[in-house]
Amino acid sequence: MSAATGGLRLPLPVVLAGARGHGGAHLENIRRLQRAGLVRLVGVCELKPLVGEELVGFGAVEQSDDLAALLDATGAAVAVICTPIPTHADLALAAARRGVHVLLEKPPAPSYAQFRQIADAAAAAGTAVQIGFQSLGSHALPAIRRLITEGAIGEVTGVGGAGLWVRDEAYFRRAPWAGRRRLDGLDVVDGVLTNPLAHAVAGALALAGSTAAEDVTDVECELFRAHAIESDDTSCVRISTADGGRVTVAATLCAPTSQEPYVVVHGTEGRVTCWYRHDRVQVRRGADDTEGSQTLYGRTDLLENLVQHLMGRAELLVPPAATGAFMRVVEAVRLAPGPAALPADAWHRAPGQSAERRVVPGIEGLVALAADTQCLYSELGASWARPSRPGDLHDEVNPS
Repeated sequence: MSAATGGLRLPLPVVLAGARGHGGAHLENIRRLQRAGLVRLVGVCELKPLVGEELVGFGAVEQSDDLAALLDATGAAVAVICTPIPTHADLALAAARRGVHVLLEKPPAPSYAQFRQIADAAAAAGTAVQIGFQSLGSHALPAIRRLITEGAIGEVTGVGGAGLWVRDEAYFRRAPWAGRRRLDGLDVVDGVLTNPLAHAVAGALALAGSTAAEDVTDVECELFRAHAIESDDTSCVRISTADGGRVTVAATLCAPTSQEPYVVVHGTEGRVTCWYRHDRVQVRRGADDTEGSQTLYGRTDLLENLVQHLMGRAELLVPPAATGAFMRVVEAVRLAPGPAALPADAWHRAPGQSAERRVVPGIEGLVALAADTQCLYSELGASWARPSRPGDLHDEVNPS
């Protein structure tokens, strides 16, 4: 435990940057932890101040659209940053310069260089950074790793991830940065695997035991888009790891219906599947075990874990080092050619919808098969698929 904990006393003063949209979940969590006596909300950084019921139960809270000034004015010990992706690095660096610890929403940055800036600045300042992959706080993950170590499914042959979600045109118009690879000269990289279904990538890497940047030796990307956007909405990646393993994750925002995303560990004598949003795990031993056994697990809240870490009571669950491999995938997606637009005959508009939504027929089978076989869309015979991996990507994603 290396965080600078000297002089900290409960409840820890917290500033929340980005309190609407997804940030509303952080606001409610801070409210819960304030009732438990662990934190105290002292500031909110928003373009439009919170009012009325939004602040019920918090008492006096300073508000500003300038996070640095707000941190200075409130003397906050912790900043929760849930703002647009391109702003993450600047805000996290502002916190580090002031000795403020951070819970930083995923993805932590749109480029590996910015990610390293954040991690290095925090290390130099002696502050803690928790990356907001809440699924990595699941108790299911260490349980699955124990099963693997005990040989419950034999020798691991690969790890897959699958995500089938539904998003309409309004989703990509909800903010200027949504559905963008770059905006106003800044990287965004808001792709299906780097933002909405990033947990599938991070979870698969965690179960493969390959979370550090140096654990990734190669990333193959196939990036596509059915919607009229700049970023990808239907993609897959295959990650080669330093120990000779393979991690393949496929996902889309153009499914006929939403299904629970999952990660799966394949073994010579069975498989373990984790539906990570609900911490549900199924273990199937042998080819004849079609039902398997299922277990529900709990999870540790990441802000609560950060508080306990700062008080010297717990190890940090998701420090930057635990997301280096994920950021290598983000970097590969960033460097890859722009997503290929699917031909008009590869998608159709969902009928009877109030907002336009595009569906890729057959994508459910392709996504599941990619997670099962470690094959990319192009290798599975999708007529619209072609690799978008530049020839020198291997060198680009190797740590320098």
